[in-house]
Amino acid sequence: MNNQTFIEGNSSAGAGSPISPGRPVWNPNLYQLQQKAPRPKPVVCKRYIPSCPPYYGSEFHGVLSHQEAAAIVTEEGEYLVRQSGGVQEFYTLTFRFGDKLKHYKLYYDGQHFVKEKHFDTVYDLVADGLVTLYFDEHAAPFLEVMDKFNCYEKSPYMTLNKLKLKKVLRNSCRKSDALFSTTGFIENEKDHSEKTALITKAVSSEIDTEEQVEYDKPHSFKVHTFKGLNWCEFCGNFLWGFIAQGVKCEDCGFSAHSKCSEKVPCDCCPDLKQLRGVFGIDLTTLVKAHRTTRPFVVDKCIGEIERRGLDSEGLYRVSGFAEEIETLKMALDKDGDQADMSPEVYDNINVIAGTLKLYLRLLPIPLITFETHPALIAAAQKKSQRDQLAGIKDALTLLPLAHYNTLKFLMEHLYRVVQQQGTNKMTSHNLSTVFAPTLMPAPDLSKCGGLPGMTYEISVLETMITSQQAIFS
Repeated sequence: MNNQTFIEGNSSAGAGSPISPGRPVWNPNLYQLQQKAPRPKPVVCKRYIPSCPPYYGSEFHGVLSHQEAAAIVTEEGEYLVRQSGGVQEFYTLTFRFGDKLKHYKLYYDGQHFVKEKHFDTVYDLVADGLVTLYFDEHAAPFLEVMDKFNCYEKSPYMTLNKLKLKKVLRNSCRKSDALFSTTGFIENEKDHSEKTALITKAVSSEIDTEEQVEYDKPHSFKVHTFKGLNWCEFCGNFLWGFIAQGVKCEDCGFSAHSKCSEKVPCDCCPDLKQLRGVFGIDLTTLVKAHRTTRPFVVDKCIGEIERRGLDSEGLYRVSGFAEEIETLKMALDKDGDQADMSPEVYDNINVIAGTLKLYLRLLPIPLITFETHPALIAAAQKKSQRDQLAGIKDALTLLPLAHYNTLKFLMEHLYRVVQQQGTNKMTSHNLSTVFAPTLMPAPDLSKCGGLPGMTYEISVLETMITSQQAIFS
């Protein structure tokens, strides 16, 4: 979010303007407050200091007492670095804020810091400190209103997304004009209304189709240092300070104050540009980014296997060539669902099967999550098959929806593999033995004294395959 967005959001355009939501989006109060904060002014030492550390400049005054520093630092914003005398020598940052002189122990580890924030220069450290102190004194009324803001529907994020949606519709209308003109569509009042209806339907279907499932996904917020001027996409207030001003979602780029991020619902819509390929990416993050029900890797690999490999002996048990699997992995990371896995490129179906297993193995959160794992094991230990099936169905409700849909699709596929066991020699037990370590890794191997037995995991998967219609109905 840059200052240009701020200007557009607060433009004087009317409610019908394409660049204005009809009301101010960004609140400038905190920005204006930061502009009023005192600026750092280094007090230059006019004498030569032979013991000056290389990471300090002319603001270093050597050994100086509190009283001597107070006599030098007289104006607000002025600062210097001095060395304490005595048994324990250390460096002190002294600066004036208002009518008070502030003293802080100053540290250096490649960057300058007083507390947790690290800065490239002492000037930046003082600038951030002055803003923080100024906000502590003057920002309370604004922060109180900001803390009470709890209406996500009225946030700049939602407002701007609505504007983007309208822009998509307008652009689609423009593109469609050329389409209808080349197809000989007669432009009269009736045809125009029909065309508009078709366009609206097409755009809507891109955004909300029956095939698409909306998954809840929490944001992956990390403390972030924003360059330039930035505003919180939740409350619309300025992200003040010079470093670590707030947090940013690593998946979708949502920017917010740390406190505001706690109020944001689980509606992260990952940006494909934010993702580093396909493998090793959280499953829900990937499907949200691609707007699909399941990871396209799973659909693509299973589709290819069912077209030409269901009768392949040892399917999923026989390993493909590691180099070819790595090549296909790189192609999927780079080209996405456009990657070519046809028999002309990969004639060995075990390479496709191996790539699917690799994708599932590299998931940061297993397809059958650690939270679901114990409940499935408990279900497998029940005495009657009826109780086992009921227990498995209950346990699977703990899965995130994207995981559940993917597991359902995979079990349906493995059931079809088993139907060909006369030729591929892969029974439900064989397949469960192959997939158990990938789909149901132990939650904590350190507590198991090494690699645990997979008896119950194999049993659960075998039941899921053979009874997939009853379990996933």
